[in-house]
Amino acid sequence: MANLILSVVGSDRPGLTQALARAVFSAGGNWLESHLSRLGGLYVGSVLIALEADAVERLRAAVAEVDAQGLEVRIAPALEAAEAQGDGETVGFSVVGGDRPGIVHQVTAVLSDLGANIETFETRLSVEPHSGAPLFHLDAQLRLPAGLKSDTVQAALESISGEIMVDVTVELPLP
Repeated sequence: MANLILSVVGSDRPGLTQALARAVFSAGGNWLESHLSRLGGLYVGSVLIALEADAVERLRAAVAEVDAQGLEVRIAPALEAAEAQGDGETVGFSVVGGDRPGIVHQVTAVLSDLGANIETFETRLSVEPHSGAPLFHLDAQLRLPAGLKSDTVQAALESISGEIMVDVTVELPLP
């Protein structure tokens, strides 16, 4: 069995998830995990599937039919779980503050300097209830390198929180 990642992007419209599911099913694949959403008016995301190694060409043919419907699909091999995971603990964190350019750049620079691997990273905008100003939200999960503790991550993020005017919350290590 091979694990594959399907990356998708196309103009959003009803039926795209079903078309993708049909392609996976018709090739004999098993849909394991996915992150699909509407972003900037487009349908974007990724899907992890399991598929017999000899069925990859059937999947490519089925995906070509989906591509013809206007949904671009790329296929890439997934890494084995042990290879992808890393050694250290997993930590969640969130950032909330007034929206402005540079928040993601500065937060990811701190994380990169610490050697933390971003496993999930989601951002969104909302409206601040009192002023109506845009409010930026970031939620992420990190895999820390061996020896790096969550309190070090929290201190590093808090050291830039005043500069970028956000509140940072770091969760205890996740199981």
